Amino acid sequence: MQVVATGVELRELLMEYGGVAGRRVLVPTMGALHHGHLELVKRAREAAGPAGSVVVSIFVNPIQFDRSDDLEAYPRPMASDLEQCRAAGVDVVFAPDAGAMYFSDRSVTVSESLLSRGLCGAARPGHFDGVCTVVLKLFLLSGCHAAVFGEKDFQQLAVIRRMVRDLDVPVEILACPTVRESDGLAMSSRNARLTDKQRADAPRIHRALTDAMKLGGVADILAAARAGIEASPLARIDYLELVDAETLQPVTTLTRPAVLAAAVFYGDVRLIDHVAVK
Repeated sequence: MQVVATGVELRELLMEYGGVAGRRVLVPTMGALHHGHLELVKRAREAAGPAGSVVVSIFVNPIQFDRSDDLEAYPRPMASDLEQCRAAGVDVVFAPDAGAMYFSDRSVTVSESLLSRGLCGAARPGHFDGVCTVVLKLFLLSGCHAAVFGEKDFQQLAVIRRMVRDLDVPVEILACPTVRESDGLAMSSRNARLTDKQRADAPRIHRALTDAMKLGGVADILAAARAGIEASPLARIDYLELVDAETLQPVTTLTRPAVLAAAVFYGDVRLIDHVAVK
């Protein structure tokens, strides 16, 4: 496994991994890798095939954070991340710093204006501009044929798919189901920042969403989910919405597939989760 820190180094190294002949699959991450990330790597290896290569990027992207304290607190266990990548059979790790990714006077940003309006986009202004910008840069730097994303960040996945569609980006977007802990909590790098009490309580998010989706009407679903989450004094809802699964716009009736989505704060740690409502 090779580790590089600049775009020039990445392009030069990738010429050794099949040039344009091999299928190259990218797994964009912000590090602090866990089993969920390794499932993305596994999917990437399957998609790359025996002649292809898997590239994992590890970059805590500053322009997608809306709070400086959240950026500073984000875990960065690089040694552990590299060891996990090596054990998973990753070919190349791209681990730049901010100076290698962005010019000090950068003036171009990629924006999506519909799917990113609500949910995390409304709660975190500018977040998806940062996501789209860094993901497109990673596509261009890696020259990947495909990229793998987790369904846990379902709004991010939808926004990236829309960016690829609207800008004719020649990258196939592959999705992996949400990976959960044994108690139902969606795996996230942020989970490591929870206190013991918060960690024990956090699975209530998924339980509340899952129980609520068994009900019939939109108002009943939202009320039940809110009650289930707010039953804990540790949990503070950032948003709780029922949206169309394709457009991500709020729904008032369940005539099409929908998604019940929530973002919940435990202290200053923000967790997201969702369930499908058919």
